[in-house]
Amino acid sequence: MARVRMKVDGVVYEDEVEPRRLLTHHLRDGLGRVGTPIGCDTSSCGSCTVLLDGDSVKSCSVLAVQADGSDITTIQGLADGQGDSGRWHPVQRAFQEHHGLQCGYCTPGMVLAAVDLLSRNASPTEDEVRHGLEGNLCRCTGYQNIVKAVLSAAAELRGEGPLAGSFNDADPATGPTADQTTDEMLTGDELSGASA
Repeated sequence: MARVRMKVDGVVYEDEVEPRRLLTHHLRDGLGRVGTPIGCDTSSCGSCTVLLDGDSVKSCSVLAVQADGSDITTIQGLADGQGDSGRWHPVQRAFQEHHGLQCGYCTPGMVLAAVDLLSRNASPTEDEVRHGLEGNLCRCTGYQNIVKAVLSAAAELRGEGPLAGSFNDADPATGPTADQTTDEMLTGDELSGASA
């Protein structure tokens, strides 16, 4: 067994782990951070993406012992504060407002990869967003709404406000359009990964 110390979502943990234990399993099984899904265990899909010292990594390709001394952010720690009292990160809000998901399984990894991308490039083009997220697979969407969500979050983070055309832009007099139905909206738990 190896002793590891890491800060995860603002909390410092010290644990004994087997040297071969993957970070994704340590986060989920050891620390209860179940918002980090296990998609493929082969680093192909990106669902398990977390921020490791600010950089997006696929946690199924990192051993827990390699993360010793690191600061890790999961989808559950991305919002300001924890639980219902926290404020969503602009990328989380944009994914909801622009319907940047369907089943939601890839969403935690997509959101965290987008956060990393926007920390490196505050004004990405559509092509740069697509390139920046190419290591994260979504088997449900056509990626268009994911790209739109990332571009909207980028605008908000630059102080320009979110892009128009979100679900929240529905005319109050006429209600949402056919593609803006409320049954497509997400709860906070779905965006935070707490429902995993």
